[in-house]
Amino acid sequence: MIKSCYHKEVFKTLRMNCSHRFQRLHTVVCLRNKTALEKMGSCNWILCVMSLLLCMSQMTAMYTPDWDSIDSRPLPKWYDEAKVGIFVHWGVFSVPGFGSEWFWWNWQGAKSPPYVDFMSKNYPPGFTYADFAPEFRAIFFDPNEWADLFEASGAKYVVLTTKHHEGFTNWGSPFSWNWNSVDTGPHRDLTGELGDAIRKKSLHYGVYNSLFEWFNPMYLSDKKNGFKTQEFPRNKILPELYNLVVRYKPDLIWSDGDWEAPDTYWNSTEFLAWLYNDSPVKDVVVTNDRWGAGCYCKHGGYYNCADKFTPETIPKHKWEKCQSIDMQSWGYRRNMKLQDLMDLPAIIKDLVYVVAFGGNYLLNVGPTPDGMIPVVFQERLTGLGGWLKVNGEAIYATKPWRVQTENSTLTVWYTSKDSNVYAIIVGKPTENLFQISAPVTTKSTVVTMLGTPTPLQWNALQPAGLIVLLPKIPDPPGQAWTLKLEGVS
Repeated sequence: MIKSCYHKEVFKTLRMNCSHRFQRLHTVVCLRNKTALEKMGSCNWILCVMSLLLCMSQMTAMYTPDWDSIDSRPLPKWYDEAKVGIFVHWGVFSVPGFGSEWFWWNWQGAKSPPYVDFMSKNYPPGFTYADFAPEFRAIFFDPNEWADLFEASGAKYVVLTTKHHEGFTNWGSPFSWNWNSVDTGPHRDLTGELGDAIRKKSLHYGVYNSLFEWFNPMYLSDKKNGFKTQEFPRNKILPELYNLVVRYKPDLIWSDGDWEAPDTYWNSTEFLAWLYNDSPVKDVVVTNDRWGAGCYCKHGGYYNCADKFTPETIPKHKWEKCQSIDMQSWGYRRNMKLQDLMDLPAIIKDLVYVVAFGGNYLLNVGPTPDGMIPVVFQERLTGLGGWLKVNGEAIYATKPWRVQTENSTLTVWYTSKDSNVYAIIVGKPTENLFQISAPVTTKSTVVTMLGTPTPLQWNALQPAGLIVLLPKIPDPPGQAWTLKLEGVS
């Protein structure tokens, strides 16, 4: 019975006959017979188990492998309440540290002149991208220091690039032999170490995973065949995703690298049905919308849409904006300049806009190949955390209000929580009297400024709005202040 798992014809038969009770027993035997598992290839075994678990899902589960069913799953509550996350782009691309995390493709795929010139001037002939991997050493990487910083930033979740388009995995993937952080470079399980440290801080831990790999021979073969063959997802992506989920139990999967092929090539709905029904994180995990060409902004748990998505009106679906402090790159760049970076007021302004429109804000940093987060990024994150300590009440677990923004002398963004409304003023008022037009006051209205204990004096305007007498405002680097409005409509 065990050997039938390995046999391709039986494997096909199992997928076609999910209604039989035999599959349930077969899965248990496969999982419990350690000797048999050691004899079969890890790839074939995991594919077998995934197939059988999918069979079980189709017999008993709430979600079936089609988009109507997958999209009907409610989003776990924690994600909408979290609002603020940190994105970490870290990999072999951090070693050249030039241009962007797309270095390998720009150098040897697109053959972009700046990248070709960079290599010819700084590296010997015959130097390959794989030769960068031993220099990805992470010698100063302290996951607890990173976790301390991310907690201090006010973020509630962290997403690590466990594998970017280069295919290098930041854990010892059994499907990425000698092209992972355990076999080469740091010789460490970066994904596991950071996950342990993050969870000690009671933060949620997410993993970024690229579906495609630029130069993987199996992927290139499938691509040449018009994606009518599926050797790459069958032998690499699906078993690797399964391994990632079972080993690290992420709260969030940030999928990417999907756009060249349809979701049917990636078998996305089958994976998501297993993830939502039978995986160890089925009740808590959150996913994004990048599961195949045409999926983004249409299918998935929450929507990223395009990178740095900036809608002009409230999206009808939960969404997230990912934004990098280094506006030119997601990965570390040795040649980044100060003018390329978002300053703290720009970060806070962007965050407030996103939350007022019902989104989450995922702010990216790119560590060095030695495992250090550049000091300028640390400064931005601690500054954000300082602002959130005072104003977080207007951010975390809030909902969009009936009016999202107004412009008087300065831009004001609104959020709400329970019966309270928050008016976040972006920019320092130049006068003590400040007018807002949208709220309708009542006899029970109370106005305070977050960070100051004393209620503020105000006068009602007709038919709506009020004028507030502001206290003496300090001059923090964030340049945004919040009025808490109780008893308004």
